[in-house]
Amino acid sequence: MKVDAYSHILPAPYFERMRELAVDPGALKRWLELPALHDVDERLRMMDEFGDDYQQVLTLSSPPIELLAGPSESPALARLANESMRELCEKHPDRFPAFVASLPMNNPDAALDELASAIDDLGARGVQVFTNVSGKPLDDPAFRLVFDEMARRDLPIWMHPARGPGFADYTTEDTSKYEIWWALGWPYETSVAMARLVFSGLLERHPNIKIITHHLGAMIPYLEGRIGLGWSDQLGSRTADEDYDRMRRERLPRPLLDYFRRFYADTALSGSAIGIRCGLDFFGSDHVLFGSDCPFDPEGGPMYIRETIRVIDALDVTDEVRDEIYQHNIRRLMRLPDGRA
Repeated sequence: MKVDAYSHILPAPYFERMRELAVDPGALKRWLELPALHDVDERLRMMDEFGDDYQQVLTLSSPPIELLAGPSESPALARLANESMRELCEKHPDRFPAFVASLPMNNPDAALDELASAIDDLGARGVQVFTNVSGKPLDDPAFRLVFDEMARRDLPIWMHPARGPGFADYTTEDTSKYEIWWALGWPYETSVAMARLVFSGLLERHPNIKIITHHLGAMIPYLEGRIGLGWSDQLGSRTADEDYDRMRRERLPRPLLDYFRRFYADTALSGSAIGIRCGLDFFGSDHVLFGSDCPFDPEGGPMYIRETIRVIDALDVTDEVRDEIYQHNIRRLMRLPDGRA
């Protein structure tokens, strides 16, 4: 069995509402090019290529809800997304064993209400957040209760990057050129969000919190040495107006790398064998989950699924470890039956 822990969808009712709310319809070009993103029949046909033992956990595709609706309207939009994903899971339980709730994060009180309702009433097995909320970092006090509540419930948080062309790469420019904001900006955005959560003390306060980072932890595994010897051991040496060394000793008694390794990470790296091996070596096989980024491959089809499976099947690991990556880790995090004795 293969359970795709990070596949994206825009259920038809939500997609129609999203199109109504979009200020710039031209910005939806990429989403309109991907029928499997909002046409469930096309999605099911695509999944058939991988046999009856291939399933997907449904997560709502970007853009973040708060970019589509203000605080007064975002709760209803989140509810529509969650009810629509639940309907798909009920209709196709053999393909979609679970869904991840979306939250109206620009309305923190409503986000907590939707979190409880989606999990308790609709059966969501986790929630998704983006790496910033309309520019606010996730360690902003306004969002602390969302993380505290998910830690209390012992269910995972999916974390997806959010960064657009408006994030210029140079101060002399207004936009990011050549889609650098996506290719390089998203890994940076994810890494920054992880770091801010670490330095906020979240993972010290909740040692067992389950946060699934998209794209295998982004830059973090590759920068292990820079984080360990360069950052952890020298924090504060480059800053004159902040006592980071004292903060570090008081708030984070363990080495920085210990906290970063507590995150979970999916294999959605567009079929990169080198990247998946690096992430697996950094996080360990118990913290890596099969995820494909479906259907955002160049043709909106099964290429990312196929290439990711090819890389995982070629890993120099035992069948038991491969099975952990393919299904048992995500089932354990979502507390779903995994079929083992």
